[in-house]
Amino acid sequence: MTDDSPDASASTRGDSFPGHSTHFGYSEVGEDEKAGKVAEVFDRVARRYDLMNDLMTWGMHRLWKRRAVGIAGVREGDSVLDLAGGTGDIAILLAKRVGPTGRVTLADINPSMLAEAERRLSGHPLRDRVFLREADAEALPFEDGAFDVVTIGFGLRNVTRQAVALSEMLRVLGSGGRMIVLEFSRPVRWFVRPFYHAYSFVVIPTLGRLILRDPASYRYLAESIRMHPDRDTLLRMLETARFENCGVRKLFFGIVAIHHGTKNQKRS
Repeated sequence: MTDDSPDASASTRGDSFPGHSTHFGYSEVGEDEKAGKVAEVFDRVARRYDLMNDLMTWGMHRLWKRRAVGIAGVREGDSVLDLAGGTGDIAILLAKRVGPTGRVTLADINPSMLAEAERRLSGHPLRDRVFLREADAEALPFEDGAFDVVTIGFGLRNVTRQAVALSEMLRVLGSGGRMIVLEFSRPVRWFVRPFYHAYSFVVIPTLGRLILRDPASYRYLAESIRMHPDRDTLLRMLETARFENCGVRKLFFGIVAIHHGTKNQKRS
């Protein structure tokens, strides 16, 4: 179902300016351009997003998402925000845990991805626990302290100003709330790196060409992983955003990482 509740006390982010640059994969673009370019990528891949995820990760993305949800410590009755929720994989897992008295808000900036989530959730037995909302991670349209848990899976690297998004996640968390970032990272074993590089820049774009006739979108996704902050840098970003009890867990030779942090119970 769609969340029709009114916007309330969302913080106002600073505008992006043409003179400020950022990365779009290996290219440099203006901050004001990146969101549009990312939107174009996901508009193209939305229709077969789930299929490509299964092919690219041999289905292991489903295990990684289950692990992230387990670390989140969601309890029955919780209100949970799943940012960059895509087609709903993580939201469905969360909906199982919040029970009939809880709710999951699946938020995504891309209408094409939300349409796929709506299609996938149609008729699902947990549909009444999941609310869809178009939302920008840098300017969340939710009240301060509205959620017990915030998750973002494989989406933070596509955000233009990640520090702003992390601050917004902290703002919408209630006292003692928990935040989870599931994202690709860098292999910790030297012997894995050349195979990972070849797989990312040869196999994945080839799959994009064969399945979607769109190798460029999947080349961008591979490049965006390389440009994303490494594990230690992202951990420091969480701490700078004033999350506490921060930590990181490495999965699959470090190719995937789960960062987590909590909002101080004494902080308003």
